Amino acid sequence: MESRRAESFSDGVFAVAITVLVFNLLPIADKTTGISPVLPLTSGNLGHYWPAYLAYVVSFLTIGIMWLNHHGLFARITRVDRPLLLLNMFLLMGIVAIPFPTALVADHLNQTSQGEVAAVTYGLVMIAISIGYGAIWTYIVAHQQALGALGSLGIRRASTVRFTAGNAGYVAGTLIALVVPVAAVIIFGLLAIYYMFEHLPEPTADSEDKPGD
Repeated sequence: MESRRAESFSDGVFAVAITVLVFNLLPIADKTTGISPVLPLTSGNLGHYWPAYLAYVVSFLTIGIMWLNHHGLFARITRVDRPLLLLNMFLLMGIVAIPFPTALVADHLNQTSQGEVAAVTYGLVMIAISIGYGAIWTYIVAHQQALGALGSLGIRRASTVRFTAGNAGYVAGTLIALVVPVAAVIIFGLLAIYYMFEHLPEPTADSEDKPGD
């Protein structure tokens, strides 16, 4: 199968996941204005729901950057096989689940014990997704010829470490969530910013790569 077909399907999943995020914000209008939408709003009423805004921003950035990196992975190959499709399916299962912990964080972040549970749940989903990305990249590098890689990807250790560094970040954030849930959500947002930058190696025409390149 051509990689473009798998990428098109994945784009649809990303689009659904990122759209569902806004559903967490819609109930705020009813909570702050009452039954009638024409009643006046106050900054105090809207400000009370800051966890929902924070969760929305972090999750929107996270899904957006994950879509960007997903495109980066599949842009390096021209074909996909069944194992890669299965890996991609499990990755998308995590992506489409992001609105769930986002809603938990939005509703419970400013509550003592419940905020910890919400932030830890968010972190566990992020860890699963990060592992999925690492597995896909490892598989692509190991089967680059069969997948029709656009040049040699080699085994660039430095680039792989940079791309998978988020695993450690998400684990650290999840552990911090047990103590300071708000700090954990901020860390997850910073990791999204980290992944805004390109960490994957560009394909080269060379058949061999220098160690550590």
